[in-house]
Amino acid sequence: MVQACCRILIIDDHEHAREGIRTIVEMDPHFVIIAEGTSGEEAIELTSQYMPDLILMDIQMPGIGGLEATKRLKNSFPYIKIIMVTVSDDITHLFEAIKYGAQGYLLKNLQPSAWHDYLHAVALDEAPVTKELAFRMLKEFNMSPTASDENHPLTTREQQILQLVAKGNSNRDIATELNISEHTVKNHLKNILQKLHLSNRVQLTRYAYEQGWINMQQDDRF
Repeated sequence: MVQACCRILIIDDHEHAREGIRTIVEMDPHFVIIAEGTSGEEAIELTSQYMPDLILMDIQMPGIGGLEATKRLKNSFPYIKIIMVTVSDDITHLFEAIKYGAQGYLLKNLQPSAWHDYLHAVALDEAPVTKELAFRMLKEFNMSPTASDENHPLTTREQQILQLVAKGNSNRDIATELNISEHTVKNHLKNILQKLHLSNRVQLTRYAYEQGWINMQQDDRF
């Protein structure tokens, strides 16, 4: 679980939506809401002012929408985590947000416990890639050939972990599958992200599909 308080910024142009998000988040003492905004412009302004750990960002807003705000924020503050919050599971917009650097998304109709679990996972950089996002990535890059192991930047063990990350496995699942500790999994993931200059496992999965590193023939998820 999250050890220190995670400071959260809520951005949504609907008052009732912000109230609902605030109610859910405040149920967990590990999360502290530091500010709220109603537009992409306010998201940028409030982020500069408060420097949150995590932003809950609506996608559809007047003016600068959530996608453009995410793109600009990630360019200026790449270390700040952004989760898109939406009423729709339309993966097209969500996938665009992932391209810009968002860590993932939450549906507004999910149960509070699901919100808390996901927020904790994101805060710890352990949020698994959802099946829907993985499938979208698979379709996006399905013309990429599988890369050769020759001159591959990752070790054999790191490649194994990458395959499991792309399947949406959590650190615990990966540890069980490979018969290693979760601590070892975390260290491998940290090394992988540093080698590839990426910031989270969602970006890692997208990059791996793009490079043709995912063995799609053996991937029976779909």
